[in-house]
Amino acid sequence: MKTQVGRVARALVGRRWWWVTLLVLALMALLARLGFWQLDRLAQRREANAQLQAAIESAPIDLNAALAEFAGLAPDEVEAGLANRNVVMRGAYDFSQQRVVKLQSWQGQAGVHLLTPFVLEGTDTAVLVNRGWIPDAEHAAGLAFDTPAGRQTLTGYVALTETISRRTVDAVVPATLGEELFRVDVAALGEAMPLALLPFYVKLDAPEATAAQLPVPIPKEVDLSEGPHLSYAAQWFIFSLGLGIAYVVFVNRSLAQEDRQAPAESAAI
Repeated sequence: MKTQVGRVARALVGRRWWWVTLLVLALMALLARLGFWQLDRLAQRREANAQLQAAIESAPIDLNAALAEFAGLAPDEVEAGLANRNVVMRGAYDFSQQRVVKLQSWQGQAGVHLLTPFVLEGTDTAVLVNRGWIPDAEHAAGLAFDTPAGRQTLTGYVALTETISRRTVDAVVPATLGEELFRVDVAALGEAMPLALLPFYVKLDAPEATAAQLPVPIPKEVDLSEGPHLSYAAQWFIFSLGLGIAYVVFVNRSLAQEDRQAPAESAAI
């Protein structure tokens, strides 16, 4: 047995098989690298989950009191840890600048989201508020949804601006009031509105979302799972190990086949 193992080992680095061995080792290294990459993704996911958990459990941000901290920041300067943070704010809606975000659904029903600037009390700064979902039929009917008016206190949670990498026709935010949007690009909307906007927007709380009263607030969706990264990493490591084992078995069988053919060839001579 030891003799055969040594023979296979010598064959793997011998003149006949050395280049195949190098190729197999390179492929094994590549598969193992993919496994470690998935482990890195898992570590990043766990770190993001920890930040999200901390954001959920932290005290709500008073936007009126923290206005100086956020005003003037570019959207890409807003920390990702701000996403899903609960907020409270005082002020009034500016319904003259209300927009709709198209292609939104709720419980399988097609509709739009209402996006309304909320001017913070005692300032000329506003934060965009996603007030919730309304059916396409109500939107097509031209219903105003311009209540409640006047001073009020709102609670909700932070959502980050939505952008795409290429500035195409579809990426341009309409500048005309009443035209529909397909994403909440805060910076582009700020250029089209006569208001100074905070670099994120807010979704209203939805303790019990129901279509009985429109618009329907958007429930917070929090995913604290670790995803499939660990199982993917295990698969890549198994593929790497399996390739190496399969190659050694193949070489061993090739040598055994040569041993069986040698006596037959000698007898024929």
